[in-house]
Amino acid sequence: MSVHIVAFGNERGGYSEDDLQSSLIWTYLGRSALVSETDNSLLLNSANYLRNPSFIEYQARVFGNVRLVVHDCPLWDIFDSDWYTSRNLIGEADIIVIKYSVNDKSSFQEIKDIYALLIKKALNHCSIPVIIAAVGARQNEVPCTCPLCVSDRRSCVTASEGIQLAKELGATYLELHSLNDFYIGKYFGGVLEYFMIQSLNQKSSEKMKKRKKTQKCHEIKPPQLEQPEKMPILKGEASHYDSDLHNLLFCCQCVDVIFYSEDLKEVAEAHRIVLCSVSHVFMLVFNVKHPDDIQDSSIIRTAQTLFAANQEAVYPVSNQGSSCSSPVRVIVKDSFFCSCLSDILHFVYSAAFQWELLEEHITKKLKDPGIVELVLEKVKCILKIPGKVNNSRNCRSYVSKRPLQLCNSSLRLFFNTTVLADVMFKIQGAVVPAHRAVLVARCEVMAAMFNGNYIESNSFLVPVFGISKDTFLSFLEYLYTDSCCPASILQAMSLLICAEMYQVSRLQHICELYIITQLQSMPSRELASTSLSVVSLLRKAKFHNSDCLSNWLLHFISSNYLIFSQKPEFEDLSVEERNFVEMHRWPSSMYLKQLSEYRNYIHSRKCHCVVM
Repeated sequence: MSVHIVAFGNERGGYSEDDLQSSLIWTYLGRSALVSETDNSLLLNSANYLRNPSFIEYQARVFGNVRLVVHDCPLWDIFDSDWYTSRNLIGEADIIVIKYSVNDKSSFQEIKDIYALLIKKALNHCSIPVIIAAVGARQNEVPCTCPLCVSDRRSCVTASEGIQLAKELGATYLELHSLNDFYIGKYFGGVLEYFMIQSLNQKSSEKMKKRKKTQKCHEIKPPQLEQPEKMPILKGEASHYDSDLHNLLFCCQCVDVIFYSEDLKEVAEAHRIVLCSVSHVFMLVFNVKHPDDIQDSSIIRTAQTLFAANQEAVYPVSNQGSSCSSPVRVIVKDSFFCSCLSDILHFVYSAAFQWELLEEHITKKLKDPGIVELVLEKVKCILKIPGKVNNSRNCRSYVSKRPLQLCNSSLRLFFNTTVLADVMFKIQGAVVPAHRAVLVARCEVMAAMFNGNYIESNSFLVPVFGISKDTFLSFLEYLYTDSCCPASILQAMSLLICAEMYQVSRLQHICELYIITQLQSMPSRELASTSLSVVSLLRKAKFHNSDCLSNWLLHFISSNYLIFSQKPEFEDLSVEERNFVEMHRWPSSMYLKQLSEYRNYIHSRKCHCVVM
């Protein structure tokens, strides 16, 4: 065993043969307790500097019987004159030491700009430890800043410059203020000896691995367990929550409010549930809230001065036999605001984040900047933008920080409440309130049910069969909020069945992902002891056209073959499913057969099994 150290640089600021006796490497080897006295004396007398002036070679024995070879290159010229030799020295090195004097700025600059890059290139990403030793006490801490003075070239090298160089090389940075016993023996020597021990451990480990590899060549190798097949990737579906509500404005279904100008001309149609979900002004207009509940006087003033609602239609009498009621008629008192109402409604229904587009449309219609500003201020008050925004740039910046999106938090306020409800679902003896506009916008099956030639289109009370109340509430919560959080795998499967019944594909995908995530997170021990029937989940997934989930469950059973093959439910698989599982099972039957043969061989030779 041997350790090869290569040292570059001169820590004395200038090289002479007289400095040899006081150099860093010479001093360390002369004082180190790890170097035996006999070898050390021979070492210090056998430097072959005269034969090869590019470097000095030392040889010694450390740690008892480990051969230590040190090549000390005080002059960096070896990289310029003999690149081949310098590259071989670095390639054979176990440890590299870079030395410089803290009072020789020009030499350090050459190391940083030229030689450090050459060393880094020669290392070529090898994991060889590098030590950077900054030697000496700084004589001039603050360099001269006079433009006519050149003394800054001889100024000291700061610690931060040395640390930066160490970071670039991935090296260990040391500062040695003097070459005494503390800095040489304990500080520099401690780090150097640590890297020597690491190098010896690595060489010993590699030697042991090589020996084991040679031994294994003459033994019977255990069977190799192949990796299980990759599980099918289930792709999710992007949310179309905002577009669903925006399309509701175009289709004009379930309209329950009509806006008129002051001359009683119809301007636009809308839905109270959408308007009230984004604005307290509309809550006041439609009597969802009382003025005493609103603390902001500007909102009350805007509602009173901008709109006038037909009070008879605000409180329509609910008819249990029919859901039809006259829309609320609202007169817009501001003619300029009224002329831009359709653009404002599009802005509200499109999630209220296209402020620049709204501003552009209003400017084209009204022309006058003063009137445009007044209309925009009223829109801000309606949508609860606090404070006065003076220009479009500031408004755009504000909206980007706090978008007024018609998001799940707004309609969530009206989920499972009778406020503005125009339909009741009767399920398991309970009544669940809802809003036709939300249902029609978010679910095509309900849109056809409430707008087609079905009895539900004219009914206020709609019965629901085949679904539990909790599952149906979770389904409605998704329609209102675009999110769901099942409590268990079984509840997620029930919700998936409900989503398939009403053809809400994205909710199906969310439930599929939840089931897959929960099954994948189960440890093998829990999977073996659980009462949950994965085969039953497979049956339901196939019956309800969840092809992605059923395919994934088949692969899941195959990848956990040793667990599921011991369960009684395994016998419920069809012949086609059983054939698929046997074909893709992990571990394979061939591997188990080879493993059994290898065990018999090991036991017959009374050897230690490297696998088991």
